[in-house]
Amino acid sequence: MSNTLEAIHLLEDKLQELLSNYEFLKNENEILLQSSTRLQHQLIEKEQLLIKQKKEYDLLKIAKTINGSSTDTKDTKLKINTLIREIDKCIIQLQE
Repeated sequence: MSNTLEAIHLLEDKLQELLSNYEFLKNENEILLQSSTRLQHQLIEKEQLLIKQKKEYDLLKIAKTINGSSTDTKDTKLKINTLIREIDKCIIQLQE
């Protein structure tokens, strides 16, 4: 009978330890999920900022080319034509 009680107590101790580990891992998982979500939002914000800055850079490059450099005039004209085509596409999509 004593061995049975010891086995039951040992089983209870192990079960309690497993439950404790489960709760710890559950909390840690929640923290990691929140961190992951926060980092994903930060990544999206940084990507949007990068896209915005690339557009601003391109516009500045075009403006600088228009202001003085005659060697890049052809490149500037091509960029302007590309921008006009993009605007035309947007207008067509808005009309649909």
